[in-house]
Amino acid sequence: MKTPIYDFVKKYEKENNVRLHMPGHKGHSLLGIEGIDITELDGADSLYHASGIIKESEENATKLFGSGATLYSCEGSSLSVRAMCYLAMSYVGENKSPYILATRNAHSSFISASILLDFDIKWLYSRQNDTYLSCKISAEDVENAIKSVDNLPFAVYITSPDYLGSILDIQEISKVCKKYGVPLLVDNAHGAYLKFLDNKSHPIDLGADMCCDSAHKTLPVLTGGGYLHISKNAPGYFKEHAKEALSLFGSSSPSYLILSSLDKANEYIENGYSDSLNSFISELENAKKRLGVYGFTFLGDEKLKWTISTKEYGYTGTELAFELKKQGVVCEFCDPDYLVLMFTPESKADLQRTENALCKIQRKEPILKKPSILVPPTKEMSTKKATFSSKELISIDNANGRILASLNLTCPPAISVLVAGERFNESSVELCKYYGYTCAYVVKE
Repeated sequence: MKTPIYDFVKKYEKENNVRLHMPGHKGHSLLGIEGIDITELDGADSLYHASGIIKESEENATKLFGSGATLYSCEGSSLSVRAMCYLAMSYVGENKSPYILATRNAHSSFISASILLDFDIKWLYSRQNDTYLSCKISAEDVENAIKSVDNLPFAVYITSPDYLGSILDIQEISKVCKKYGVPLLVDNAHGAYLKFLDNKSHPIDLGADMCCDSAHKTLPVLTGGGYLHISKNAPGYFKEHAKEALSLFGSSSPSYLILSSLDKANEYIENGYSDSLNSFISELENAKKRLGVYGFTFLGDEKLKWTISTKEYGYTGTELAFELKKQGVVCEFCDPDYLVLMFTPESKADLQRTENALCKIQRKEPILKKPSILVPPTKEMSTKKATFSSKELISIDNANGRILASLNLTCPPAISVLVAGERFNESSVELCKYYGYTCAYVVKE
């Protein structure tokens, strides 16, 4: 497979031109990579009006993912999330109510999209309700929610895999969406690799109309590299206006370092990635079984992610992360209940070291304390109105009954216990305190 973007920037670097164009480093090294960091000069194409090397590279990615169109993002999945929402909302125009049906564990980029596009959100809550990071809903939940309203949403938006590695039944959910003529949008930021498993489970293969992948999360792509995928079966409007949607929210100066890494990833994927991925997953599964016997409890369905429920082993997630870091193993995420470790085939040489580090940590008595159950908060005003209202900073202890005015109250990783415009209740106050928040911006009374 050709790598037209990468080849162009490397050729340009060798030409040793006098660079009287952006960027300001002029190709001279402070970091050692400036030579291939270019702007949209002649022959380099334009990301949002691609007709040359970028178009060719995106077509290569489209073939690899088997989509109707796969387009590049230099701003991760956040850009694609906003673009998906715009495309779905603009597709229905003014003929439907401007609201979307979404799982509660949505990323902050989705919340900001609701502000920028001024649409309402009707939340889907998990029946299990065990953590703000997961929202385990079924096709039946989606259908019941659609049937309970007078006007259809302009889209259904779900997160799968979620941050803890739980995967929803996208195939069945997509059937419900098609039954009612509602597009299905999937935040698949953590699942770019799913396409290349022996048992393909990428949202585009399972019936999603659009989805986004953060290529940099699980593929050897520079941070910020992402994809917007549009299904072959999706309305033609989505593909026709996708570049317009991306340009509406994206920077007019995309990084050619990121574009080059997305381009090279096509070659990497084609040259045996699926074989190495599936082989490594077998090794991961065997290691998980050994650690399970040792006493560790794992959650989630995602193949490249270990989510450890740490309290059964006698530690908070934060404490276990600290113990691992002392041995040179740095986790992706930790909170009072969980520790998340993300692997890729590039982790193969480090798998044994990780297993050994976990086994060196002495098991203790289980911790029984659990987070309180979130009682769904009431929505008092639109997210947009709350975000732009006069606000004041108060202690979380005094927040009960007040309306959140921040974009969201984010518990890392950019998923919110409460969303702007919602009123704090006792359970949301307790959850914020549980996750370490001491203050919040609220609407000024």
